[in-house]
Amino acid sequence: MNKEIKKSITELFAKWCGEDILTITALPESGSYRKYFRIKSKSKSVIAAHNEDRKENIAFLKFSKHFKSKNLPVPEIYAENLDENIYLQEDLGDTTLFNYVSEKRAVEFPDDLINMIKKVIDQLVKFQVEGASGFDYSYCYPREAFDKQSMMWDLNYFKYYFLKLAKIPFDEQDLESDFLKFSDYLLGADTKYFLYRDFQTRNVMIYNDEPYFIDYQGGRQGSLHYDLASLLYDAKADIPQVTRNTLQKYYIEKLAAYNVPDIDKFDSYFFGYILIRIMQAMGAYGFRGFYEKKSHFLRSIPFAIQNLEYLLDTKKLPVEFPELMKVLRALTKSEELKKIKNPKRRLTVNISSFSYKKGLPVDKSGNGGGFIFDCRAVHNPGKYEKYVELTGRDKEVIEFFEKEEEMHSFLKNAFKMVDQSVDKYMKRRFTSLMVSFGCTGGQHRSVYSAEQLFVHLKNKFDVDIELNHREIT
Repeated sequence: MNKEIKKSITELFAKWCGEDILTITALPESGSYRKYFRIKSKSKSVIAAHNEDRKENIAFLKFSKHFKSKNLPVPEIYAENLDENIYLQEDLGDTTLFNYVSEKRAVEFPDDLINMIKKVIDQLVKFQVEGASGFDYSYCYPREAFDKQSMMWDLNYFKYYFLKLAKIPFDEQDLESDFLKFSDYLLGADTKYFLYRDFQTRNVMIYNDEPYFIDYQGGRQGSLHYDLASLLYDAKADIPQVTRNTLQKYYIEKLAAYNVPDIDKFDSYFFGYILIRIMQAMGAYGFRGFYEKKSHFLRSIPFAIQNLEYLLDTKKLPVEFPELMKVLRALTKSEELKKIKNPKRRLTVNISSFSYKKGLPVDKSGNGGGFIFDCRAVHNPGKYEKYVELTGRDKEVIEFFEKEEEMHSFLKNAFKMVDQSVDKYMKRRFTSLMVSFGCTGGQHRSVYSAEQLFVHLKNKFDVDIELNHREIT
């Protein structure tokens, strides 16, 4: 953590509550460049945010105050220092709607999961309709509305960061013409509502069994359709189509209570908004995955393609967009994209070694939890000069541990615990488990343990495994 950021957060926290900070823990990074930290003192637990984008900070803080005035479920803002680009907000825990869905779902969605998403929809409608009343759109950033310019940005983002990088051929002029015509068609819908903009399952927290909304700083004025499309067709949430249909019907019923005009025409635009949302998301997957080489973003692509295939086979737009449809069809048949992991809900076990001196590993999956095993009670070869420059991957160190009964006992117990979770996670179709081994320097005991678990799981389970030695690679 940057020393200047830590100093600013510490001062703001002390000014707010007068208590000393006991721990500052970095939270997993998401698709943005904002950084979040959980701050704990004797009696407080809050989330500190640092974001270099001042306009985005202002938008979030202004929107939070507006939504609070409407009694909408958003985090309380405790303190802010815009000059230092930081603010403190309510700690709503670690359970996102995505986590909740991943934990609760089986092959189909159980009733309690559907009921939770219905709660989310109840609040979404309030945000869109009640939240729009008295909303000051002048603070929206970068645009006050999801207008033609915004749509063209998203469509070209998809074109240059997904189609180009995924090597999908297209006619530049014909596709641009279709984009212009497509945005005109979408703007035929009523656009006087609050549009959350990034209404995905990772931006809804489940706290005390109720949904709370976060990360709405990109909100602006727009249609009703986009946010519902974002929620129901969130790629990695992988909501079954029959459940989507049920939830869409429920959403329309909730809208009816607000006497929304032309509600009977909702379906005539919904497919179009699903498409633009999927294209925007795929642009993000391409930028973060293909361009920035963050492989976990690529894992969403098969789910998005699966959604596209279904939509292109079952839905029809009221206007013809020949080049756009041709490109989308080509995308679903791309041999390059088929090389990306199968969208089956496989479990990935992330194994890492680390040094306690440098802090705990960060869970990049966003799921939280997992195992952290402390190897420091095991005999340490690093105390002997001949092993100092070696690691747990070297032959000499491996031979050292093979003679150590306490290492065998330690790993036997660790493997037993991990095996139990892996077996359960596979049956419940979870997708991520994190297992970390820590020691003093992150070089010998933790590295050897991580390597041994890798071999053990490879031989025992049909799972994907990622191995990372933080201090030696």
